[in-house]
Amino acid sequence: MNYENYLVTINVPPSLEEALADCLLSFERAQGISSFSVGAYHHHNQGLSLADQVFGRQRKICFQMHVDSKSLAALLKRVTADFSGAGLQYWVAPIIEQGEI
Repeated sequence: MNYENYLVTINVPPSLEEALADCLLSFERAQGISSFSVGAYHHHNQGLSLADQVFGRQRKICFQMHVDSKSLAALLKRVTADFSGAGLQYWVAPIIEQGEI
């Protein structure tokens, strides 16, 4: 099944929030961007503060961006180029339905 639109989710440390926001906002084919604070749980304890290790999670900023299928590869290429090695976690999910209510 081919989808026309996708939701890209990227979790970043708070220190990279503004840099990623600037990167995503410069991506002209974006159809909508949201961000919010999340507690990210991961089985790797690398880079966790002592408090994070106790709670088992890290504070992250989650960005969600709606892009069409033609723009998806370009978006991932740009984020990869700009943030290579930063340890950003991302996933892509098809948008089955969209609209405005």
